[in-house]
Amino acid sequence: MRLTRVHVAELPSGSAVIALPDAAARHVARVLRLTAGDALRVFDGCGNEFDATLTTVMRDRVEVRIDDAVPNRAESPLRITLLQGVARGDKMDLILQKATELGVTAIRPLLSVRSTVKLDAAGIAKRHAHWEGVIASSCEQCGRATLPSLAPTESLASVLASSTAELRLLLEPTQTAASLPALLETHAAAARQGVQLLIGPEGGFDDAEIKQALAAGFASCQLGPRVLRTETAGLAAIAALQVLAGDWR
Repeated sequence: MRLTRVHVAELPSGSAVIALPDAAARHVARVLRLTAGDALRVFDGCGNEFDATLTTVMRDRVEVRIDDAVPNRAESPLRITLLQGVARGDKMDLILQKATELGVTAIRPLLSVRSTVKLDAAGIAKRHAHWEGVIASSCEQCGRATLPSLAPTESLASVLASSTAELRLLLEPTQTAASLPALLETHAAAARQGVQLLIGPEGGFDDAEIKQALAAGFASCQLGPRVLRTETAGLAAIAALQVLAGDWR
């Protein structure tokens, strides 16, 4: 039987009894209805995972005993950073959730000229906290012990100025763009050092932004003859990258 996995940001290095965070405690006690003596796994998001045993299950407190460390082999050898135009509503949650399941290393949300999401500083901070929860929950489900890093939401210009990956790909739905398999075939060594994947918002990037990305070292690529929505494009590209150069081979 597959064990329940719970993300706990700070775990002791040795055997100890700890209280689960409130959200995790409610899920364990009220949704899963686990009881004292039941086994589960806890992980800290930095690659460390441990067997654990429930010792106390109360309405306002759930405690576990940390037992032995267990190896986690769920991380992809291909380091993919998703540069994602912020999408509206639940679309962004879907993108973050599935990108985590597909094995991305980092996610950098960005705003561009055609972004339909308009947020002030408080709104961005609230979204960021929510997105962190989405990523942690996805790691609990998919078996990862390392949370993909989530950068603060930035402008496209800021993201382009700090892009340093060996292989930088701009997904662009034009037939003149090179295919993803062709680019990986000619840049295999660069891909092994890290890939950045740039995806526009619902309206895509405008011509000036595409020129800026190309000037910043991004190679234009496409995934076939159909135009994919923002919530589809990045996920399809990540899956293709894992098949061609990652841990799906």
